Amino acid sequence: MTDTVFRNYIAGEWVEGNRAVANISPADKADLIGHYAQADKAQTEAAITAAGVAQVEWAKSGLEQRYSVLMAIGDELIQRKDELGRLLAREEGKTLAEGVGETYRSGQFFHYYAAEVLRQMGETADSVRPGVEIETRREPVGVVGVITPWNFPTATAAWKIAPALAFGNAVVFKPANQVTASAWSLTEIISRQGLPAGTFNLVMGPGAEVGDVLINSRGINALTFTGSLETGRKVAVATAMNLVKCQLEMGSKNALIVLDDADLDNAVECAVGGAYGGTGQKCTASSRLIVTEGIHDRFVAAVIERMKKLVVGHPLKEGVHIGAVGDARQMEQNLRYLQLAKDEGGTLAFGGNVLTEDTDGYYLQPALFTETTNAMTINREEAFAPIACVIKVKDYEQALATLNDTNFGLTGGICTESLKYATDFKRQAKTGCVMVNLPTAGTDYHVPFGGRKDSSFGPREQGSYAKEFYTVVKTTYIRA
Repeated sequence: MTDTVFRNYIAGEWVEGNRAVANISPADKADLIGHYAQADKAQTEAAITAAGVAQVEWAKSGLEQRYSVLMAIGDELIQRKDELGRLLAREEGKTLAEGVGETYRSGQFFHYYAAEVLRQMGETADSVRPGVEIETRREPVGVVGVITPWNFPTATAAWKIAPALAFGNAVVFKPANQVTASAWSLTEIISRQGLPAGTFNLVMGPGAEVGDVLINSRGINALTFTGSLETGRKVAVATAMNLVKCQLEMGSKNALIVLDDADLDNAVECAVGGAYGGTGQKCTASSRLIVTEGIHDRFVAAVIERMKKLVVGHPLKEGVHIGAVGDARQMEQNLRYLQLAKDEGGTLAFGGNVLTEDTDGYYLQPALFTETTNAMTINREEAFAPIACVIKVKDYEQALATLNDTNFGLTGGICTESLKYATDFKRQAKTGCVMVNLPTAGTDYHVPFGGRKDSSFGPREQGSYAKEFYTVVKTTYIRA
């Protein structure tokens, strides 16, 4: 426990807020991680102004300088993965292994974009007019507002901040208020890299105050947001009013299809890992399990047997597979969806119990529903919970139609030994990411990430595709 107040970072200085909030572990309400300063409107505006000034200088920095800065950040994240992963697990509730893994992956994001710094290549072309040559190049978009969620507090921040800095932008970073410790730790690392004061700013606080300033500011040139669909729509409207470039990653209702010819053991691992890993609090989690008739009963029985082996408990305890639910509000939402699924006719085949552990935290046994239809609310809305619902279908065609029958379109998966169906699925699934004989949760950092429909809006994140959001294209005409 600590009474230290961790401050915001604005214009190269650690700044006190107008108040502070307690960061308490969802796994143990007696575990006070610290108090974190809350920025007000004036401080947020000051951070935006400082970023605008610093960005001009940072954009002029040499490529090797940017490369060195990003490599140093990535190196330290990886070197401190155990320490920072433990902190992440305490404040977010995911298991220690997941926290360490997320921290390590965050370091890889900075390493990847360090390399991207040195891969910035322009293009040349001949004009249709004789004697005129053309050059195209990418330049920084300017000041980037970064708003991140609580479920991946370090990784989501990393995959937004790293490309922003790599391409010469300045950043104003607002993390979710539940996970300020991870955000502060990342900021502390960045603060020691010799960036021009104001190049990177941390403004902690509620979305209704700090976030509102960011999304409505004319000093922001681009805004990247990951969070709920409801908030994402508000961000889109606000940024559109100022013609600010906008990138949104929002809700999902991902599905995994299991066909009769699937390898049963692999299908079970894909379903259980994809649905319940990270306490089901992943935007890529497979909450709909669409299963054909021939394998349905065997699959359900095997999934239940596998679920019986899952250990729920304190995230730092050895042997635990599933940690704590994110917070009290998330637990309340989970219980509401459990009851709603029952009320609409779903059969609770396993789990769904609130658990009592050695520490006073938010623990929920993973739940599996059968006898559900795609029309039920539990299969239409994102619960963000360790809840999966089985939908029985006749054949592949009905399975595909069911998977696509949703307002969302982030990830979709299929388990099958058929090349015919796998090939067709890759083409016909209306999702941004497609998985074949793999869990729907689990993506790489060097390729584009994003969805369709209500899941995503704007340019893709991650990989080389990130430059579409973090840069602008300039075309130059030259007469010799």
